[in-house]
Amino acid sequence: MTGRTVSVREGERLTRSIAVGPHILTADEPEPLGSDTGPTPGELLLAALGSCTSMAVRAYADRHGWHLQRVDVDVRFGQRGDLVKSIRLTGDLEPAQAEHLLAVAGRCPVHRLLTGDVTVTTVPTIVRVSQPARSHSLPD
Repeated sequence: MTGRTVSVREGERLTRSIAVGPHILTADEPEPLGSDTGPTPGELLLAALGSCTSMAVRAYADRHGWHLQRVDVDVRFGQRGDLVKSIRLTGDLEPAQAEHLLAVAGRCPVHRLLTGDVTVTTVPTIVRVSQPARSHSLPD
């Protein structure tokens, strides 16, 4: 996984600006809650899982010289709150190669993170903003 920090800054309503190195992304919620200017945080999570899966499968196939022409991944939320990942492999693959690539898909870093024992540590920073001084004018 990358060592870069992902920074999220508040925008209008529920819009958020996400900076990852030189890349800027937008997250939001659909109307009426938000303005639908970008994917929801949950959709960004699905995108992370799908892209990581695709990259892992591609890298493994290329490293072994297998004839994988294309790997497509669709990820959605299931009805029980689970994640459903559909993987389509296109190419001249032996059944054992396809089976091996599907196993690799389950070991990509984001998949392992989501299915492992993860600890999230929250480090709070409280910035106190003092109220501007009120001017006290005397009545005439």
